[in-house]
Amino acid sequence: MSSLNKRWLAMVAAAFVSLFLSACELSTSEQRGPRGSAQIQLAKQSNVQALKDLNSIPPPEDPADIESPPTSEVFVNVKVLNDLSATEFSRLMQAMSTWIAPEEGCNFCHNPDKLESDEKYTKVVARRMLEMTRRINTDWGAHVGTTGVTCWTCHRGQAVPSGDWFKGEDPAAWMSALGQRDGQNRPSLNAAGSSLPDDPLSRFLVTGEKTATTMGDSAVRIQSSTALASREHPPSVKSAEWTYSMMLYMSGSLGVNCTYCHNTRSFASWQESSPQRVTAWHGLQLVRELNTQYLIPLTPLFPDFRLGPHGDAPKVGCATCHKGVFKPLNGVSPLQDYMALAGVGKVPAGTPTPPEPKSSGKR
Repeated sequence: MSSLNKRWLAMVAAAFVSLFLSACELSTSEQRGPRGSAQIQLAKQSNVQALKDLNSIPPPEDPADIESPPTSEVFVNVKVLNDLSATEFSRLMQAMSTWIAPEEGCNFCHNPDKLESDEKYTKVVARRMLEMTRRINTDWGAHVGTTGVTCWTCHRGQAVPSGDWFKGEDPAAWMSALGQRDGQNRPSLNAAGSSLPDDPLSRFLVTGEKTATTMGDSAVRIQSSTALASREHPPSVKSAEWTYSMMLYMSGSLGVNCTYCHNTRSFASWQESSPQRVTAWHGLQLVRELNTQYLIPLTPLFPDFRLGPHGDAPKVGCATCHKGVFKPLNGVSPLQDYMALAGVGKVPAGTPTPPEPKSSGKR
């Protein structure tokens, strides 16, 4: 081959490579752990940009008049926010209409001719959700820190927040010629489209009596601290499948991979994990409380069209607040403009603490 032909061939190859690479998007990386531990997070700018609008915050309402009379002197049947002034109460109501029902406005929850009426189920639900929000901001700093939450954190302008979930099909109802499938091989977004059990949320994100699909207080822990199976670590392969399904859900909800919380050299070691693992542990306890004490008891109030296929109420999970980013709203705190949602509730002596590891996990 002549030198001219070789040069042309090299130019064509270079053009082809350039064209091929132009269709590929490079990822950015951020080191979040010690060097050599592979604790990095990868992100594509297109994904970050796609979530930018979803994680924006509406401008705050104008400040309230500090000289206004208390709510109790102006409004009737105010059971949750009766510690506010009348103008602060009205300010928060206006913000809630923006956060939850921007098109319907106040009429979404209220009879405009009788604002004190509880005739609409949405008002009763909203009242309980306000109690829940204050509970989170007052008592669950171990997960939400000082950033806190508001109605916008979950709702983002929708009456029904994205990321809510319902109970899946009873695994016992799905049999095949090969036996019990236990919810597997039915691709589900909750399991990141994998063949793992498709409804890990019913098993891990509620607290209650053990049933076919709900394991009550099942711990999301499966990794042994020893090289081989032992009596001290009895979980089965099936338990591992459920646990890893839950981990995939958490990973997708926060837009991170396993190394955001874990050092993959030893998944079992809490000492070698990142601080985010402790925060995530508190988050799991928080979500269980919200579903069990606030949302599930509201089931009788919801009309049929708000219930799931099996008649259960909508519940929250990691995705309800996080929506693809590891810090909801990219870490910006909307609570600072609405400290009324931090409440004046009694702060408990302490919040739950993560289980102490039995060993360092080193092998």
